Amino acid sequence: MKENRKTLTQLFVPICLETLLYMLAGMIDTLMLSSVGDQAVGAVGTANTYIGIFIIMFSIISSGMVAVMTQNIGAGRDGVAYQARQLGLAFNAVLGIGMSIFLFTCSGKVLEIVGVADALQAPASIYLRTVGGACFLNALIPIFSSYLRAFGFSKQPLYASILGNIINLGLNAVFLFVLDMGVQGVAFATVISRAVNLLLVTVMGAVLVKAKNNPERIENRKVLGQIIKIGLPSAFESALYNVAMTLVIRFLNQMDAEGLNVTARSYTAQITNFSYCVGAALAQANAIMTGWRIGANEYDECDRGTKKAAIIGVIVAACVEAVFALGAGWIMQLFTDNPQMIALVQRLLYIDIFLEMGRVMNLVYGNALKTSGDAVFPVVMGAIFMFLCAVGGTYLFGIRMGLLAVGAYIGLAADECVRAVGMFLRWRSGKWRSKGLIRD
Repeated sequence: MKENRKTLTQLFVPICLETLLYMLAGMIDTLMLSSVGDQAVGAVGTANTYIGIFIIMFSIISSGMVAVMTQNIGAGRDGVAYQARQLGLAFNAVLGIGMSIFLFTCSGKVLEIVGVADALQAPASIYLRTVGGACFLNALIPIFSSYLRAFGFSKQPLYASILGNIINLGLNAVFLFVLDMGVQGVAFATVISRAVNLLLVTVMGAVLVKAKNNPERIENRKVLGQIIKIGLPSAFESALYNVAMTLVIRFLNQMDAEGLNVTARSYTAQITNFSYCVGAALAQANAIMTGWRIGANEYDECDRGTKKAAIIGVIVAACVEAVFALGAGWIMQLFTDNPQMIALVQRLLYIDIFLEMGRVMNLVYGNALKTSGDAVFPVVMGAIFMFLCAVGGTYLFGIRMGLLAVGAYIGLAADECVRAVGMFLRWRSGKWRSKGLIRD
């Protein structure tokens, strides 16, 4: 595999563009929905948050699968990597179908339990029922896309995303402005575009990757055990994060009856997603290379590469977020002419500079730790500081001190920065060097 390995740039650029397109699709949805009203924007943003919570179980397999595949590819065991893909596919297919049925039938009850603002209840329920009812697509797309990337085919998932986004944009225009379907139309467009994306990555994986022809296999029980060993702690960390975000949004919903603060959070998240995508792409690209290098016992090169990715990520995140904060007045004119909303989002964007710098370090070092096999430490950090800083900070600064959404973002930034320091120190300790999955 070594002679076919891609560089960080070769992996990062397609993954970044793909992530950017995914984020752009969400921003386009928000921009188009803003013609319906701020409440529609807040409803879809809220519903998407809860969809993320309920599909978190998918990452049990997909995150662990990447580590198992890349380490075996680095060790020259392509057949075992294919075996890991098959096990991940079977698990996520069953889980995805079950989760789709649940969200389709119980969307209204879910939103009622979490305390969504009354003004957002009806449109959020429509979106959650439709997009959540098709969340099995979210379960399967990462399996096939990760399979392609693990073998160095990082451009192909990008091509699938481009076509999916084009379809999403076209259908949004038809459903919103021709058929006047509102939130329901945006939900339909999202589902159809994801179905096309899944079809493309499935076909590309079958055509381009020939690992199936490699006869090497080991016991399914052993491969599944390795996947769960990494995937379960990783999924638990993500679950903790989403629970924490649920509580944060619940506090935001309590701050005003009109949903001003939670809607400002939705607008801010759409804008900052462009910065986030850089960190996420760097983390994914570096994680793939981490797996290859650990499988080939190249630990020093792995260490240098991860530190380089983290430095690049912090610099880019700081610069991009500063531009967004300075240009917030102009950017927000694309979404709304409400001066109160524009001023609030700009304040949140200034705080988000520090949030994104911490988050990119979390993503790069955290994903590298997980791919190396050291997946428990990020969970411990998350269990402590997500609730202490993010949730506790939102309550203390946002509600008790009356800073509202600004207070919530102070707590969120503190969480990311504290955990970033912990991840860096853990990586520097070198304990990850003894956590590899391949011993023979």
